[in-house]
Amino acid sequence: MTPFGEKMRALRAVKEVSQAEMAKALDVSAAYLSALEHGNRGAPSFALVHKIIEYFGLIWDDAEDLKEVARLSKPKVSIDTSGLDPRATKAANLLAKKIGRLDDTALDALLTLLSEK
Repeated sequence: MTPFGEKMRALRAVKEVSQAEMAKALDVSAAYLSALEHGNRGAPSFALVHKIIEYFGLIWDDAEDLKEVARLSKPKVSIDTSGLDPRATKAANLLAKKIGRLDDTALDALLTLLSEK
């Protein structure tokens, strides 16, 4: 599941709507919505994100949060380290190799480190 899928599932739970109901309202298939939630499709389009914002009546910070998690929900990521320090290439490759084995504590620490400005 992607961060976007997790957020949509939570929003649907609050509004108490099924994927099928939401899909019909957004004029997309329930299968597509399911694939989007589970990370079996790429990040949602800008237009779909805005439809979802309107569907849930999100404003201000909540709308911006949904846009941000949509931007960060590409299930297949490519990192271009050409021209960077060799350590950046090593770090990217180690992350790709080990990401599936990181526990919650390690993932939280990594997210904290990467989220710093």
